[in-house]
Amino acid sequence: MAKEIIATDQAPGAIGAYSQAVKVGDTVYLSGQIPLVPATMEVVDGDIEAKIRQVFDNLSAVCTASGGSLADIVKLSVFLTDLNDFAKVNEVMADYFAEPYPARAAIGVAQLPKGVPVEVEGVMVLNA
Repeated sequence: MAKEIIATDQAPGAIGAYSQAVKVGDTVYLSGQIPLVPATMEVVDGDIEAKIRQVFDNLSAVCTASGGSLADIVKLSVFLTDLNDFAKVNEVMADYFAEPYPARAAIGVAQLPKGVPVEVEGVMVLNA
């Protein structure tokens, strides 16, 4: 199967040697999104909730560009520099996702690009 590179200006552009997403068949591999505002490529102002919301807004834009939506995500990996923020991730996810929820992992990390506190990557399956 051929792979298709997904790119949209509705989400932050890649800041390295990677694509926003890669589609192979009905599976889309979503690169990690951090809380950058697409228009400025600057970290969104505000508290951890604002940052988590920006991450999911960015993921949603890449899902849309891929021909799907957040509802098509089957697996998420959440990276946090402070695992105390995990409860807030759960709160925010309830606004973006409905049951059945995707599988998910939460990983505590020492640091993330641009000094942000959160990054989320995922796998989406279309037409499932």
